[in-house]
Amino acid sequence: MKMHITLTRTAPMLVGLLLSGVAGAATVPPAIDGETGVLHVYGSLTESPCRLETASAWQAVDMGNIASALLMKAGDRGQPVRFQLRLKDCQAVTARNIDDRSQSLLWNPHQPAVTVRFTAPADPTRPDLLAVAGVSGLGLRLTDAAGRDVPPGSRGAPLLLTPGQDTLTYTLTPVRTAAPLRAGAWHALVNVGMEYD
Repeated sequence: MKMHITLTRTAPMLVGLLLSGVAGAATVPPAIDGETGVLHVYGSLTESPCRLETASAWQAVDMGNIASALLMKAGDRGQPVRFQLRLKDCQAVTARNIDDRSQSLLWNPHQPAVTVRFTAPADPTRPDLLAVAGVSGLGLRLTDAAGRDVPPGSRGAPLLLTPGQDTLTYTLTPVRTAAPLRAGAWHALVNVGMEYD
């Protein structure tokens, strides 16, 4: 659910027109310049079996310092770092999720299931890795708790959730790509989306 609040200053006549259209609206007090405005509130209500905890919606994952000596040739890996997405208020609903890769159905009459999509630019030399900005020769491999790859932009395998509370664990691993290795500070921005089928 998204909620946007926009406060705008407007002419007193517009405030009167907006409020006069609302049934049972109170009488509009005389407008004094600088003391009136309009509050636009809008959003959407979606049906989903779980909610992403606020602390999981915006995270910073510190990958630490990666020594170039660990990444001498393409395919070499640095130290993996785990992060979690915490869900809450998961309801007991029937799961009917299809795995995009295997086309197999995950079905459970009492547990919800989710597929998670991580959207970010892919590395130009390794499309299965997340691209990073600021350096060259480095990409990020993203895997779920079972060690399955989750390439950028694709849906991960469906995961069953525990009604009430649940935590999804993922791992980011630095991987050397075929591009020339250039050291420096780097960053990546990844959007997370959850789909319940």
